[in-house]
Amino acid sequence: MNKKNTPDARPMFQTRSIAIGGLVAAVYVVVTLVFAAFGLSSNIIQIRLSEALCIMPCFCPAAVPGLFVGCLISNLIAGAGIFDIIFGSLATLIGAIGTYLLRKNRWLALVPPVVANVLVIPAVLVYGYGIHMSYLLAALYIFIGEFISCYVFGEILYSVLKRNSSIFNF
Repeated sequence: MNKKNTPDARPMFQTRSIAIGGLVAAVYVVVTLVFAAFGLSSNIIQIRLSEALCIMPCFCPAAVPGLFVGCLISNLIAGAGIFDIIFGSLATLIGAIGTYLLRKNRWLALVPPVVANVLVIPAVLVYGYGIHMSYLLAALYIFIGEFISCYVFGEILYSVLKRNSSIFNF
């Protein structure tokens, strides 16, 4: 039986892929919690630097579940409300899937996480937490934070990973 026909040949189920997904989740949690100590990771105006990791599905499909799990754990540890835990984590999952699907174009690849968070998180803040602000203003704040996280820090991460991809063997 050749390597292509073995169950381990499916990338999402290889031990290495699971480990990479776990590492992405762990880094997401650590970065979120470190910057939460400075009030940057969650509030109406948030720059969640861990969202820079949303570029990872361009390099490795295992980053998709890793981002979802990392966001979920971060929201649980940070004491987020149930709507944020559920819908915020799902927004990250949808964004990560979109990034994976658009991975061939580095500039379009980060549109899905930005759009998913801009559509979902303001609703969570305004309707879930009852923050007295218009949905559109909340969406603008989330857009600014996501843009900085994904397109500034995510592009820096992309450049570093692209230059060193042979080391990581993505």
